[in-house]
Amino acid sequence: MTIKNTEGLTVQDILGEIQYGGKFVYFEFTVSVLVMTFKKPTDIYFIRSGESHWGKSLPFTLLSLFFGWWGFPWGIIYTPMALITNLSGGKDVTQQVLQSISSSPVDSIN
Repeated sequence: MTIKNTEGLTVQDILGEIQYGGKFVYFEFTVSVLVMTFKKPTDIYFIRSGESHWGKSLPFTLLSLFFGWWGFPWGIIYTPMALITNLSGGKDVTQQVLQSISSSPVDSIN
């Protein structure tokens, strides 16, 4: 699992950021070629508290907008799903990441 945007942060720094609204998310993108459509997740990104997701989701949103629609029938179905995920801030996987990086139970962190 690759996690981006955590450079220079310790686990304690990350836990502090999460307490103030930071989260781990992934985005989605869709690429279509006529009868083939690929809907894929991105790497996981750490969005710090007070940081916007727009800069991280924009490339994947644009990729889907320009190259996602063209596959029939799945491009027309998967592209709006990817756009909704990206425009709403990504799929939050904070609890799953915390379980994998922390030896303490997740409930005791909050």
